[in-house]
Amino acid sequence: MAVTRENERDRIELSRREREARRDIRVIGDPVLREQALEVTEFDRALRKLAKRMIRIMHDAPGVGLAAPQIGVLQRLLVYDVDDDPRALVNPRLDELSAETVETDEGCLSVPGVTMPVSRPASLRVRAFDTAGEPLEFHAEGLEARVIQHEYDHLEGVLIVDRTSRSARAAALRELREREDAGLRGAVGGGL
Repeated sequence: MAVTRENERDRIELSRREREARRDIRVIGDPVLREQALEVTEFDRALRKLAKRMIRIMHDAPGVGLAAPQIGVLQRLLVYDVDDDPRALVNPRLDELSAETVETDEGCLSVPGVTMPVSRPASLRVRAFDTAGEPLEFHAEGLEARVIQHEYDHLEGVLIVDRTSRSARAAALRELREREDAGLRGAVGGGL
């Protein structure tokens, strides 16, 4: 009996944390999501605190990636976690994108409750800084490459609705309108 109560308390706590995280995340229609983020110039305690906060929000939402503009901060900072090792990338640059692309359904914390097919390069090289200002350079592929590209798009003011077909975009926007009309905007669905 005690285990059941403890499990119920854990479920309630997770639900509360998810609701709080989702309140922090800007959703489609918010103009900040269409802005281009600014280069980070100060690698200080405030930047490290922001990255930690973003990782907490990302995990609680739940998602596997989050860019600073998604919480209303126009800085070139993204966080992601595809293998239980959260990372922060500051001022990322992407190059050496592979000619091979992979199309798969993507969701987005800022476009809640819908997924749509998005084609992205299968691999790429990332150059960035960590939150202490140390340079990073690595090759990413698979899910890691997809998540980084998705979050990088947010730094450029690009959403998944901009990366999908016209028909998929129309269907997703229609579903979002119907959910909003029903009072469900942001109530379900995770994302990158």
